[in-house]
Parts: sequence; structure tokens; C-alpha cells
Amino acid sequence: MAELDEFYMARALQLAERGLYTTEPNPRVGCVLVRDGKIIGEGWHQRAGEGHAEVEALADVDGSVQGATAYVTLEPCSHQGKTGPCCDALINAGVARIVAAMQDPNPLVAGRGFERMQNAGIEVKFGVLEAQARALNPGFITRMETGLPYVRIKLAMSVDGRTAMDSGESQWITGPAARSDVQKLRARSSAIITGVGTVLHDNPSMTVRAEQLALDNAEEIVKRQPLRVVLDSTFKTPASANIVSLSGKIWLVGAQSQPSESIGHAELKTIAGSDGRIDLNALLKELAANECNEVLVEAGAVLSGAFLQAGLVDELVIYMAPKLLGSSARPLMCLPGMEKMADQVNLEITDVRSVGEDWRINAIVRGPQE
Repeated sequence: MAELDEFYMARALQLAERGLYTTEPNPRVGCVLVRDGKIIGEGWHQRAGEGHAEVEALADVDGSVQGATAYVTLEPCSHQGKTGPCCDALINAGVARIVAAMQDPNPLVAGRGFERMQNAGIEVKFGVLEAQARALNPGFITRMETGLPYVRIKLAMSVDGRTAMDSGESQWITGPAARSDVQKLRARSSAIITGVGTVLHDNPSMTVRAEQLALDNAEEIVKRQPLRVVLDSTFKTPASANIVSLSGKIWLVGAQSQPSESIGHAELKTIAGSDGRIDLNALLKELAANECNEVLVEAGAVLSGAFLQAGLVDELVIYMAPKLLGSSARPLMCLPGMEKMADQVNLEITDVRSVGEDWRINAIVRGPQE
């Protein structure tokens, strides 16, 4: 039975992954309905406001669901949101058994769905392939458990750990395949953070572009652009900058009083700490309050280092190009105050793979050396 449960849960996880770029701000969830050893219905959550995975799977069934087992990657919801409670839909359909990968960390659910189904006589089991389910929704889980989004920093470097020439010239260190891969990182993110230095030097758009995604549903994906956030302590971003002049939602965050005139299409915000600088922790809390799950930082060495030293980074995604830029080129990250080996930051490398001519390294941040 345990092997069969894992087999069907693996299929539910495959279905959930289809919503990787489209379910924001909801979690990615898949569901498989099985009766007499056969799959009778499948579904996944596709977009916020539309049917959840369980409802989609029930709608896929041709006939009765009575006595079936439902395999779902997240505890069925028990509250009324934009759609009705999924646990009630499963109860009313006559499901006899529910196998879930994990409990929903949302305080509005958090075991209540399981309890309601058990009270209705449904057998409940959870914890099947839980690690894989958590890996599919790091942002939603982190936001629910900590009140902060999941933060990734994207970095591109040469083999000798340099990100730009001393003049600041950096386009392009990596090749087209790596840049397409970055587009996928943007597409799955709720928000993209950059600094005013990057805006003034590179004039980026920080948008998701369909032609670079290389995905079948790219045109649909780009309809939802991530929130773009520029950290600019003194509000010196010009209104002509691409990032504030293009359509879409933009925050321009400073640490001083806001200027009287607007700056492009940006919403101006002041989020200052006691030191007179932008409070990065408070910024992330506000992003979480605005239902941002995964945040991508695409910034220079100073801002990237500030996030890391503040203990606010969950993961680094580093693209390494087969190039050498020399000792006078700019470093990967500025981390002032690190003078002893005991100051080092521990990383756990979770994945290394080739992306075109380059290599991508994924690493979880584990904190200072103990």
C-alpha cells in the first residue's frame, strides 16, 4: 500500500508542477482520484480564482467517485475563499480515503480539513512524499510559517568569481540558455527586487518575456508580470527609466520623505529603519502581506550582500560562465566585516547542472560557520 501511495502521489506532484508559473498567490497543488487500482480523475490548480486541484479532478471523473481514494499534494482547504471548501467537495462526492503529501501551513486550514474529513468517516493519511511537496511550494510555505517570502538571489559570474569589469560593463557574462533560465526564475516569482545602481547603470526592464521563456504556454504566463521593486533610498530613479515607465505594478522604495511628483508608474513607499536606510526585513514583511510568495533579487554586489548579511536569503542561484575576468573585475558579492574563517557563510549545494555553455549552481543558505 505504501508503494502505491507514493506512486499515485508522484503523479499528483507532476500535475501540481503544471501550475508552477500560474497559480500565484496560491500554492501549486495536484490531485489524483483512484478506484479499484485505476486512475479515474486528475486535476491541478491552474489559476487563482479558478477551481482547486480537487474540484478539477472531480470534474474529470466520468461516473461515480464513491469509494475512491484521493491523492492530493496539500491538505484540502476547509475555508471559503474565492472558491468553496475542497474538503466538503470530497466528502459530498463520497471519497472513502484521502492521502495528502502535507498539512496546509495556512492558519485558516492547518489540520481543519483533515479533521472535517475524519469526522465524515473518511480515512486520512498524510506525509507521503512531503519533502517533494514542500519543494514545490517554498514561497507559500515560508510565507505561512514565518510571515516572510522565500528569497532567492540570482547571480552571474565568471569562473574566477567576477560579475562585471571594473568599469561596470557586464553584458553578457552568460549565454542565451542561462538568460532564458533566468526568465523562468522571474516567471515563478511574485516580485523582483533590484537596486537603483542597477537601474542607473543597466536600465533594465525586469520583465518576463515570452520569446525567452521557451515554454508552450509562455503567452499565458507573461500576462501575470511579477511586482517590480526598486530600492532607491533617495528617490533618484529617473521617470524615463524602463523599470518605472513600462506597464505593470512597480514599487519604488526609499528611506526618505517621498518626492511631491510621481516617478513614472511607480507606487512610492518609504520603509526606513532606525539607521536611516531601507529596512530590508520590513520590506519583505510588506511583500508577504501583499501575498508575495517567492521573491527574486537581481541586484549588484552591495545590495545582494546586504540581504545575505541580514539573514534574509533562503537560496542562491549562481550562473557560472566559462570565462575569466581578472582580479580587477567586480566581485560576486560585497560582505564587509568578514575577517575570520568563523565569519564564513555556509551553503548547501542542492543542484549543479549545465545550462547551455554555462553552469547553474543552486545553494541553500545555512548561515554563519558555527
